[in-house]
Amino acid sequence: MNIMTLDIGGTAIKSALCRNGQLSSPDEFPTQAEAGGAHVIGRALEIMHRYAEKASFDRIGISTAGQVDPVRGRIIYANKNIPGYTGTEISQIMEQEFAVPTAVENDVNAAAIGEAHFGAGRGERDFACLTYGTGVGGALFLNGELYHGSSCSAGEFGALITHPEDRRPQEDMYSGCYEKYASATALVQRAAKLDPSMDSGRRIFSRADEPGVRQLIDDWITEILIGLVTITHMMNPSCFILGGGVMEQPYILEQITLRLPELIMPSFRHVRIRRAELGNRAGLLGAAVCAEQIR
Repeated sequence: MNIMTLDIGGTAIKSALCRNGQLSSPDEFPTQAEAGGAHVIGRALEIMHRYAEKASFDRIGISTAGQVDPVRGRIIYANKNIPGYTGTEISQIMEQEFAVPTAVENDVNAAAIGEAHFGAGRGERDFACLTYGTGVGGALFLNGELYHGSSCSAGEFGALITHPEDRRPQEDMYSGCYEKYASATALVQRAAKLDPSMDSGRRIFSRADEPGVRQLIDDWITEILIGLVTITHMMNPSCFILGGGVMEQPYILEQITLRLPELIMPSFRHVRIRRAELGNRAGLLGAAVCAEQIR
């Protein structure tokens, strides 16, 4: 089965053909998200027509930013990063255009599905997948299956309240929440107060041997741990799969692995910490799995 796969993010749309878990003809295009949801879908259609000129495909699998109803293939909610994306009937649009079955899944869920089938989650029945980037995204696998929740929105770990003293929901629903303190964005914001030239994770970690920078990094890792402790005691997972570009820094996982057992009850200390293995391929491979499973 030849599957056309897309991974629609706020910055880029990744694309590839997938057959038997192998990606071919990978490419990447600017999303131009600021132009709005209709424009983004137009970009997606244009990309897929380019592939269709060279190869046929039997199904379409799409990983996308936003909260997704995977049954209808519809965007339930998308924030201002893609204006007007909420309510977009992606499956309906794609099936009308290409006359092949289409699966749509949230991007972090799709990445977790990819990791479950081809990466760090193989053989794990109960795990949590978190990505640390602009915000904190999450997905849950329970009894070997992705858990969507009652309204297809489970795994919003970025919304865990970790600093109630900063909570101002009328102004910002994410105020006082995990992603405000544990995301890669939060790390860069902390570092900028120390030295404005530290404007990326790479630059911060290049100076990690400096005492002030090391303390800043360690304090940020403490924020990551606060969320993981809560999820551990709530979900009792066998492992955490942690993704996002910043997680390529070995020191972070070393510290999490060392420090987490000290913060959780003994009966939970079997939980393992794993780095996501698939990188930018995870969403595409997960979307392909979703397409294969269409009945």
